[in-house]
Amino acid sequence: MKKMKLTVCGLSLALLVSSCGMTNTAKGGMIGGGAGAAVGALVGGLVGNGKGAIIGAGVGTALGAGAGILIGNKMDRAKKAAEAANAKAEVLTSENGVQYVKATFDSGLLFNTGSSTLSTSAQASVKKFITNLLAADNSFNLAICGFTDNQGFKNSTAEQSAAKNVALSQNRANAVKQQIIASGYPAARITHTDGYGEQYPVASNATADGQKQNRRVEVYILASEDMIKAANASAK
Repeated sequence: MKKMKLTVCGLSLALLVSSCGMTNTAKGGMIGGGAGAAVGALVGGLVGNGKGAIIGAGVGTALGAGAGILIGNKMDRAKKAAEAANAKAEVLTSENGVQYVKATFDSGLLFNTGSSTLSTSAQASVKKFITNLLAADNSFNLAICGFTDNQGFKNSTAEQSAAKNVALSQNRANAVKQQIIASGYPAARITHTDGYGEQYPVASNATADGQKQNRRVEVYILASEDMIKAANASAK
């Protein structure tokens, strides 16, 4: 099992490059400019910084040069929508040209300790995120992932605590999903809602700051097949 996990992580890392130094609109044009990048099943690493399982988007449509620019523009706007809601957002691109946004929401800003109920301010932040996202497009696919630190639960073994953290992270991901739907986003566009508990930390759990970073909900904003088809049609 451990060997398989390492293989998946390594594959995901090999598939990802970060979109640094230019807007995603410009990068989309460059990617689409080469013979039409194949937009296949790979969307990139699902979990923190390319580590973890791979989402299969089921997209088999070729992305043309003009469409690449249009998709890139939408991803830039999606990134801004997440940042306006106090999320850390970054645009990522797999080597086959699929572009998407990873938006990281600090669990401390969304939930009280040990709780999976969104605070009133968190509900407002998610609503703002969705309002801005809908202004860009309503055909993004979304994947929601919850994570915790490795702190244990009182009177629980390490194994029991790990299981409880998985459940907590799943409940938090579900809470964000429900708020996204309540804010007006199409439920059918939410393709994954998963809790990973202590897995895939982005910082050391040895410090309070590291634990804080590991307590998070990540929302992946993905180009759907419908979006790519529409972009191709508009670019003709």
